[in-house]
Amino acid sequence: MPKPLSLAFDPIARADEHWRQRWGSVPSMSAITSIMRAHQILLAEVDGVVKPYGLTFARYEALVLLTFSKAGELPMSKIGERLMVHPTSVTNTVDRLVRSGLVDKRPNPNDGRGTLASITDKGREVCDAATRDLMAMDFGLGVYDAEECAEIFAMLRPLRVAAHDFDEE
Repeated sequence: MPKPLSLAFDPIARADEHWRQRWGSVPSMSAITSIMRAHQILLAEVDGVVKPYGLTFARYEALVLLTFSKAGELPMSKIGERLMVHPTSVTNTVDRLVRSGLVDKRPNPNDGRGTLASITDKGREVCDAATRDLMAMDFGLGVYDAEECAEIFAMLRPLRVAAHDFDEE
């Protein structure tokens, strides 16, 4: 797919100028617009890398999470909690991984109503290969060095704390 032609100006900076003229200076408007655009760019890049493996980045994240667990399996509720997504999204994600042969599902013996998702050998192979490819392209953040990536993480952390993603240590 060809890349769109670049604009001769920064449309977010231009919008900020218009915003200031109409409503006054609101730095958070250009910041949120930049974050949302960065999200679009990064998601397109990482999805492009994992697509040959039959994955989306969301499905890749679920596979990685399963590889991090000791037994290679987790309750569906834990997957949703750790990935911070709605139970319906977890079900859809895991069901797609099951259809691809990357994950198996079974009743949770410790919870009569729950379901366990477990990564298959094929799932581990696909996860490892996709991880190598994502690491090779620095997860789309190759324009930043390690220190700048740490700064981005630190800068966004208070927003995540305020949203109650986790209890701050």
